[in-house]
Amino acid sequence: MKFLPLVWKDLGRRKVRTVFTALSIIVAFLLFGFLSAIRLAFGMGVDVTGADRLTVIHKVSIIMPLPISYGDRIAQVPGVREVTHANWFGGIYRDPKNFFAQMAVDPATYLDLYPEIKLPEAQKRAWLADRTGAIVGRVLAKRFGFKIGDRVPILATIYTKRDGGRTWEFTVDGIYDAAKGFDTSAMLFQYDYLKEASFATNQVGWYIIRIADPQHAQQVVDRIDALFANSPAETKTSTEKAFAEGFAKQVGDVGAIITGIVSAVFFTMLLVAGNTMAQSVRERTSELAVLKTLGYGDGLVMGLVLLESCLLALAGGALGLGLAWLITARGDPTGGFLPVFYLPARDLAAGFGFAVALGVATGALPAWQAMRLRIVDALRRV
Repeated sequence: MKFLPLVWKDLGRRKVRTVFTALSIIVAFLLFGFLSAIRLAFGMGVDVTGADRLTVIHKVSIIMPLPISYGDRIAQVPGVREVTHANWFGGIYRDPKNFFAQMAVDPATYLDLYPEIKLPEAQKRAWLADRTGAIVGRVLAKRFGFKIGDRVPILATIYTKRDGGRTWEFTVDGIYDAAKGFDTSAMLFQYDYLKEASFATNQVGWYIIRIADPQHAQQVVDRIDALFANSPAETKTSTEKAFAEGFAKQVGDVGAIITGIVSAVFFTMLLVAGNTMAQSVRERTSELAVLKTLGYGDGLVMGLVLLESCLLALAGGALGLGLAWLITARGDPTGGFLPVFYLPARDLAAGFGFAVALGVATGALPAWQAMRLRIVDALRRV
């Protein structure tokens, strides 16, 4: 710590250059934090998926329905503990730009399979008793100002009612919260309402299953798919995590894209900061020689140069990551397209690790040169 004033004075030698170098590092880590939040958003739900949950969809495509009778048969498969189902509704609220997920589910079994959903008991009872009732996530409720008891009209784009109408009305019976990272921008309503009011009888979109032992997930997957092999509606079963990852990658491998961008930015920062440190050492050749003359060892001189480089990288990295955390802490900047949007703790920690690595990488060569510097040669250059 006693050498920090000396390092700080060295950084202040060329204030403009130091400030612009620090700004470039701040921007790099701000971009890193923001892109990390975007990667999380596009992989929504992957990190909070249940290890003991499987998803069963039609083998051809998720848009193809499965018979409701499959539920009882799946429940009899060895290793299966619970079964529920869901249907994508795909409606519009007032305006086509007001997109959010609406799903028809069996309330009791769906809530059992997703303990991440936190719904007050009174609201749960109200929903179970209300055939046209629905629950909405906290993010969705804030977005449109939904309150308990509100009537929400949804214009259907897939399901037409038996009377020919396309407008479905739902009563908000509850507003649910959830563990961080779980989607709270959706609306869930009763499958029985969909079945009774439309022609979509005896069909569901997909099944969600809880298994007894996640270690035997593959065996259960094979049993379920074998059960419906060569049937009119063959199935494709996978772990919930694999299903979520596959769904996220339909828009592209966002993780690979972001990794490429961040790598390019950091490589550029490496060149900029490395050049700054090398130039700083060259300008202080005589001073380093004086330090060695006063008894500073080669290792100590090398450490001072590395400390200067790491301090600059850590200061810029901390400011950049702090700004990214403040921006992402405000939530979805798109108004609903990215309902899960925040800077994960692991990426925040990784960012600080990258800052240290950047400091060491940019300071290594100048520090090595400073260590090898001979006093006579340095003083000759004065």
